[in-house]
Amino acid sequence: MNSAMQSYSNIVLIGMPGAGKSTVGVILSKLTARDFVDTDLLIQISQRRTLQDIVDTDGYVVLRNIEADVLCGLSVKNCVIATGGSAVYSDGAMKHLKSDGLVIFLDVDLPALELRIHDYRTRGLAKRPDQSFTDLFHERCALYTNYADITIACTGLTQEEVCERIIDCTRELQLNLD
Repeated sequence: MNSAMQSYSNIVLIGMPGAGKSTVGVILSKLTARDFVDTDLLIQISQRRTLQDIVDTDGYVVLRNIEADVLCGLSVKNCVIATGGSAVYSDGAMKHLKSDGLVIFLDVDLPALELRIHDYRTRGLAKRPDQSFTDLFHERCALYTNYADITIACTGLTQEEVCERIIDCTRELQLNLD
């Protein structure tokens, strides 16, 4: 953390598919009186198709590029932003989000993620076709950790408890999120 007195307009949630970014984001937006932005939804609206259709038709690299463009073009204030799991592949997008956002990594362990997601083939994952979910998990965790200002260990917590931890962490750091 660069400065304990840093003031951020946005809260940016990063993490694996199934980590609860969208669900936690909606609850957190209510608790902190912020708007909610789901960047996966923005991608689908801008492309007029699902993430899975983009991957199936154009490949995972195209999805990652579209995501980077959407994130870099995002200009919002006082929002909770739930990013797609692959947002961390774009350094430019992450720097843009961090310029006015506190980045929070929702860290969920692999067994919990596997219980939450039943069919990875319909999830619209931006991963190589030969890459297992386990390999993707290990590859991305290093990226999430790199960009995170705060990491919340979410395994075993309810979404409400995750929100409480986020709010508690921001208070401890004396960040202006209220």
